[in-house]
Amino acid sequence: MSAADHSPVHRSANASRAWRGAPLLSRGFRPFFLGAGVWALVGIALWPAVFSGAITIPTAFSTVDWHAHEMIFGYGGAVVAGFLLTAIPNWTGRLPVAGMLLAALAALWVAGRIAVFASAPIGRGGAAVVDVGFLVVFAALVAREVVAGKNWRNLKVALVVLALALANVAFHVEDAREGMAEFSIRAALGIIVMLILLIGGRVIPSFTGNWMARMGAGARPLPFGRPDSAALALSGIALLAWVIEPQGVVVGVLAFAAGAANLWRLSRWRGFAARRDALVLVLHAGFLLASLGFFAAGASALAPARVPYAVGVHTWAIGAIGIMTLAMMTRATLGHTGRALLASRATIFAYLCVGLAFVGRLAMAFFPDQALPLMHLAACAWGIGFAAFLFAYGPMLTRRSGPG
Repeated sequence: MSAADHSPVHRSANASRAWRGAPLLSRGFRPFFLGAGVWALVGIALWPAVFSGAITIPTAFSTVDWHAHEMIFGYGGAVVAGFLLTAIPNWTGRLPVAGMLLAALAALWVAGRIAVFASAPIGRGGAAVVDVGFLVVFAALVAREVVAGKNWRNLKVALVVLALALANVAFHVEDAREGMAEFSIRAALGIIVMLILLIGGRVIPSFTGNWMARMGAGARPLPFGRPDSAALALSGIALLAWVIEPQGVVVGVLAFAAGAANLWRLSRWRGFAARRDALVLVLHAGFLLASLGFFAAGASALAPARVPYAVGVHTWAIGAIGIMTLAMMTRATLGHTGRALLASRATIFAYLCVGLAFVGRLAMAFFPDQALPLMHLAACAWGIGFAAFLFAYGPMLTRRSGPG
């Protein structure tokens, strides 16, 4: 047996191949990416009718807070869980979370969606306990795996997940006291943006470099280093300032500086050279929108009368998070089910639909007189995009195929 056979990645792959239970419960990406796709479709399908008052849902929260919570903590939380539960065994060499433990964690996520949706009859307290339970348990699980595997390099990822769990606690407290949860929603959005900047800064140069090596396409992207750490620190400061108060000169200057720093990072990763690979190109597009979100938030902070607050929020929420999460779900599903890393027509169509949803939602901010038709356009594009994802990737996630 070679030394490579003892590597963390190899041991994790062997454990996956040895799994003989239900395929859906073999690795974390399967139930959570499937759940994220379904909830992205259903939640946004409901949203225009809920917002316009055409239908009423039994939630104790305002319609805007329900929508924001479920897209960030519900959909976003599921994607983060699916990605990390699949990546951590490769980092640590520990066995993947699978079987009944994975089923229980996924059931807790589903229970959270039901509890927030039906929080009026359940009561705010009960709904909060169920909803918060998922991210708290997940944060503890991530910390356990990282510490047990002595993978100290990625301990910061566990801390970011814990921060997301605490932001969910803050959401319920703030909403119960104030009737809205603007502060905690901004905090949660900022945390997921930081995850994109942190994890994207590691995987995008790596995946791009792998493609370029296969194609013999010249100089490789520069890997994560100290300049990236400095840009992340600046980004964290800018996001913290924006969470505390989204307007003002200081916030605007910090946001512009962080946006410029992340654009500089992106420029070092040779994205244009890998433009023929849609799976790679879309990762660069997601990171680009995360960077541009800082400029949009900064412009709104400096000139709120000209650049609406929603521009920065949705450049991050729909643009960066929507596209980056879809990019990671498609790539991880292909890779971990033993398929070739090639974007099908359905995959590219899904990417384009989420991009159209972003454009439609951005247009709403600048053309308020056309807000309702533009909302329907954005919701339809988003829903069709995730329907395409479920059509193409649902069978991969639920059936046995390859190592995952």
